[in-house]
Amino acid sequence: MFKDLFHKKRYATIPAERPVKRDIPEGLMNKCPKCGNIQYSKELEKNLKVCTSCGYHFRLTARERIAMTMDDGLLHEFDADMQSGDPLGFPGYAAKLEQQKAKTGMNEAVVTGTGSIDGHPVVVGVMDFHFFTGSMGSVVGEKITRAIEYARDKRLPLILFSTSGGARMQESIFSLMQMAKTSAALARFSDEGGLYISVMTDPTTGGVTASFASLGDYNLAEPGALIGFAGRIVIEQTIRQKLPDNFQTAEFNLQHGQLDKVVHRKDMRTVLAKLLDMHSMRRAE
Repeated sequence: MFKDLFHKKRYATIPAERPVKRDIPEGLMNKCPKCGNIQYSKELEKNLKVCTSCGYHFRLTARERIAMTMDDGLLHEFDADMQSGDPLGFPGYAAKLEQQKAKTGMNEAVVTGTGSIDGHPVVVGVMDFHFFTGSMGSVVGEKITRAIEYARDKRLPLILFSTSGGARMQESIFSLMQMAKTSAALARFSDEGGLYISVMTDPTTGGVTASFASLGDYNLAEPGALIGFAGRIVIEQTIRQKLPDNFQTAEFNLQHGQLDKVVHRKDMRTVLAKLLDMHSMRRAE
């Protein structure tokens, strides 16, 4: 009897409605890798791809950099059809090159050409980390060398925006020799009085740092950019010491005399224009 009194009654339940999954268009939002702030992509682009919360500078494509820097966003490109081969027959390299071309719409990791900044004619080279991590192979070195030589022949200022993971291992010595080739071209350019402004962006490492990126008459960098040769872990294991938290940042390099100025992206075009204006007045004198 008591068993029947306290018997649990079963009630029919209505299954809860499943939440409707909304399709959010890919690329609509961006999360800052530094502070985690989520913001609309369009708002981020309006702010030159700089986080509105912490000032983190997102990586730019070469085309985005050109649009922000050059007058009317225009660059008359050099050697646009130049492409890397596979000189050593490195396994899988040819296929990876094709993948990079399809992914980025570029033929190589650097765009070079001539244009103007605030009315001053210049030769410009812009590296793109999205193509093979901006690694320097034979074509990257050749295009940069040709840009340097064009600037020397036409007596124009040269500006190179660097971002790179280093030398491209799939090309071995053909890649490493670009360090000497670009450096020698810059030495000749300097001997004839050429003005070279180097702008290092995140990250600029390896053979690019050890060659043309560090040889500017002015060495500039964006805030927070990683700049160095060997990686942090390799250095710590070699010297058996703990490195500072801000080691290899643009600010650390500025503090230790490796840079002339750290320039916020919104001010970069203005700073470049002032340097070009200052040197054009000197030439006029």
